[in-house]
Amino acid sequence: MTAVTSLAHEPRWPASVAAAEAEQDRLRPLADLDDPGPVSAGLVAGLDVGYRDDEEVVGAVVVLDAATLEVVDQATARQRASFPYVPGLFAFRELPPLLAALDELTVRPELLMCDGYGVAHPRRFGLACHLGVLTGLPAVGVAKTAFVGTHEDPPPERGSWSEILLDGEVAGRALRTRDGVKPVFVSQGHRIGLENACAHVLRLSPAYRVPEPIRQADRLSRLP
Repeated sequence: MTAVTSLAHEPRWPASVAAAEAEQDRLRPLADLDDPGPVSAGLVAGLDVGYRDDEEVVGAVVVLDAATLEVVDQATARQRASFPYVPGLFAFRELPPLLAALDELTVRPELLMCDGYGVAHPRRFGLACHLGVLTGLPAVGVAKTAFVGTHEDPPPERGSWSEILLDGEVAGRALRTRDGVKPVFVSQGHRIGLENACAHVLRLSPAYRVPEPIRQADRLSRLP
């Protein structure tokens, strides 16, 4: 690895659904969900994956200066999908190209913000948790649609939110980033508290519903 340096934990790529679920269960206790207080993040990486067909995936990473929203660095990695399309196990399709793209960066991001879920996941270990544990970096999941749990519709004003409840526990927030626009679904991944995660999402969403790092990564993942 270069910008992200050596991984905190070596990835394992299971070949079956049962093995993948077991790997999530093995790594879940390693996700640090304690609130460390404010997390300084001058360089924020947005991560997203584009699909060319059922066999090819493109991992895209775009690093922005959080103060100016200018692109500092970006990278892509195109690979054949190595795991089937199984809800709750998307990380095993998306992690290999995302880690390869991270390896191409020339700067080290201070926060990872991915299009996906963190603890708002059936086994409380979505893509953001997996990325955070493997890289050791703070990570946040920001999804466009709800996946698990229940939530009330937050008030229409930007910055309003409601809790995502999963089995009686708070798993994230439905967060309104634009007045009168559908919320995004924010959940912790690793080494960041939920309050601070939502503050970063709002700070990085000055003009659109989706935070700018993820919006830029989504665009990059769709390029030919």
